[in-house]
Amino acid sequence: MSQPVFTQTTIAMVWDFDKTLIPGYMQRPLFEQFDVDEGQFWREVNEQADEYRRRGCEQVSDVLAYLNHILQYVRNGRFSGLTNQKLEELGGQLEFYPGLPDFFGEMKRLLASDSRFAQHDIALEHYVVSTGFTRTIRGSSIAPFVDGVWGCEFIEALDSENPEIAQVGYVLDHTTKTRSVFEINKGVNKYPEEINVNASFPDDERRIPFNNMIYVADGPSDVPVFSVVKRLGGRTYGVYNPGHDKEFLQVKSLQEQGRVDSIGPADYSTGSQTSMWLRATVQEMAERIISERESALGSKVGEAPRHLND
Repeated sequence: MSQPVFTQTTIAMVWDFDKTLIPGYMQRPLFEQFDVDEGQFWREVNEQADEYRRRGCEQVSDVLAYLNHILQYVRNGRFSGLTNQKLEELGGQLEFYPGLPDFFGEMKRLLASDSRFAQHDIALEHYVVSTGFTRTIRGSSIAPFVDGVWGCEFIEALDSENPEIAQVGYVLDHTTKTRSVFEINKGVNKYPEEINVNASFPDDERRIPFNNMIYVADGPSDVPVFSVVKRLGGRTYGVYNPGHDKEFLQVKSLQEQGRVDSIGPADYSTGSQTSMWLRATVQEMAERIISERESALGSKVGEAPRHLND
């Protein structure tokens, strides 16, 4: 009998970023650094996308539109000298919702400190899947607690003494976020040379099964990932900025549609509703993993032989 590739004892918490971990958008420090009006920038992006459609472009990526507009601002001098290093430095200015980034470390310790979970090598990993900048996320205070980041990336010009970002290197939009969760599921991120995301292999051979996965996000743009994770056995949770009626109504609608298992305010401090739900869900997953492993072990070992009495 062949050995399983993975023990499937890892639990993954997969996070959106903007309005899920931080109150606004991660581009805000960039706009402030270069004295650019944030609202005007996004209006220009929307107008640009509409113009592309008027010119006959049937498939317009909103994410690619904003990335191209960033590059246009670099070319016209509004973001003069913008580099990947600068994007990473700006990540240090991001302010997170209450309880973060400490909550990420606490969740890892929740499993590591329990001897029963440790005996079965049950561990927790955090992943961020965002349409924002990978480099900005990696420069933020949450980065030391994160096991992987999927986001958008730029390539710098190579023919300059002071290279600026000049091309889009990678785009992650609301639909292709689903590819990221399959990479986590199969273990592509850990073994990129050995495993391809399009490779077909049984569910019980994948590194993190979907029923070991929790996806946390804030809005309708996350519906494709919510749907995939929930349909394949994972758990989903919607968050909103406390005191913002529109954001609350968005996630309430997702719950009524069955897109998410539960909703709560984006407050991750100890004792908050969201903190307690996520903690309880992770513990439930860990208990299920133990139960399944012990059941499988019992069925394989069988009962020891005994002496028979007359």
